[in-house]
Amino acid sequence: MRKSDLINNISDKTGIPKVDVLVTVETLIKEIKGNIAKGENIYIRGFGSFITKKRAAKIGRNIKKNIAVHIPEHYIPAFKPSKEFVNEVKQMPTQQ
Repeated sequence: MRKSDLINNISDKTGIPKVDVLVTVETLIKEIKGNIAKGENIYIRGFGSFITKKRAAKIGRNIKKNIAVHIPEHYIPAFKPSKEFVNEVKQMPTQQ
């Protein structure tokens, strides 16, 4: 499902015009990205958490030049689903 499909589904189910749903979804995404970039976690009860994870510094390899490369400590965005969400997905019938 793409973002446009999501917007169409929400609009159909709620009766809210697609333009208003689009603005709301875009604002939600922008707020999540902005807060994660500032280092703030976002918790949505029953859905999950948008968090930042710290990656330790390490030594990698550039295999084309066969040299060691220092990768500094950095943060990455991550999503941790709630237990309720995980249980719902586990109970879904298998897909083929």
